[in-house]
Amino acid sequence: MKRRWKWLGFLACVLAVLYLAAVYAPLPWIVRMRDAYLSTALGTQNHQWLATALLPKSVVQEAVDRRQAAMEAQAGLRSQWPVRPTARTPVEVWDRESFLALFSEIKPSSLDAWLRSHPEALAQGWSQLTVNESGLNDRGTEIRTVCGEQVLAVDVPNRLLLVRVEGSGWRGVLAVAKDPSRLSIQASSLLGVTGETAGEIARAQNGVLAMTCSGFEDEDGGTLAGWAMCGGTAYGDAHLPEGNKRLELRQDDLFYICDSSDPVAADCTDAVEFHPALIVDGETVVDSTWSGLQPRVCIGQTDRGEILMLVIEGRIPSQGLLGADLPACAALLQRHSCMQAMNLDGGNSAILWYNGEPVTQCADAKHPEGRKLPTAFVYGISE
Repeated sequence: MKRRWKWLGFLACVLAVLYLAAVYAPLPWIVRMRDAYLSTALGTQNHQWLATALLPKSVVQEAVDRRQAAMEAQAGLRSQWPVRPTARTPVEVWDRESFLALFSEIKPSSLDAWLRSHPEALAQGWSQLTVNESGLNDRGTEIRTVCGEQVLAVDVPNRLLLVRVEGSGWRGVLAVAKDPSRLSIQASSLLGVTGETAGEIARAQNGVLAMTCSGFEDEDGGTLAGWAMCGGTAYGDAHLPEGNKRLELRQDDLFYICDSSDPVAADCTDAVEFHPALIVDGETVVDSTWSGLQPRVCIGQTDRGEILMLVIEGRIPSQGLLGADLPACAALLQRHSCMQAMNLDGGNSAILWYNGEPVTQCADAKHPEGRKLPTAFVYGISE
């Protein structure tokens, strides 16, 4: 019995040492892990107690201060587009060569192998090639991108590509929309009363692709958090904490990131406020301070002017999906030649909808179609 108590005492001492090291040790890798835990807990609405209950207030405050400093460091970051996109008008598709010129992400050999097994896909020619294995119950295709990602959908008429993206503890879908002139921000038809799902907003606007946009302050998405512009019409009130950003879509079909306190550009057609900026003029502007693991929603634009719509699934521990941090999102977008990118409202609100159904899993199982939202990014169908 005495020997057993000695072992229990030894184990208690080891656990106490490990706890003190995790809480107070200044080693960089321990600080990063501690900040990741705190950022993840504090970034949720219902589980912030996990940070304050397990860690001393002074340690929590240090992490909060580092996060605030990182937020303030975003002030003054503005898109200049030093190099304008080289090709913003989608080319016509009539054969394999022109298809691969438009969908340059696709690995040619994997496409050829897939077409040998599915010759019916070209029954109406390359200009009408449509492949969709992006549903939550679909397995995707055997087509791969040059980055090794699995292709979920190819939609030549609508100039769209959807691919599976994965990392340690996270999974998601990246949509590449080739024609930026079809992108807009659309509001719920009942904004001010209640929101609508991304799919409902898209259907009302004849959209084929939609994604979470603005944050909101109520459960039903009727009260916009911050300010937004939809087709030249302004909604909500500006949030002006230092470092808060605004993403503007202007008449030249380019994204511009600026401070939320900046005057709105005269040629701005659509805009959303959130934070932080991820990439500005091709440079990543987030670091390990933004280490919380959450479901994520990010939007960006490439050096070709193409739109990148990224949704990361998370908060699904039964599937081993916790979510991603923002540096991981920025790195993924950088692989796709992103020039401008911003983080948007993620968490339980994160959803990507395509062609009549959600293609990412909502973190809240009560909302299989996604939560009600005040606004959504909508990409219109071909006319």
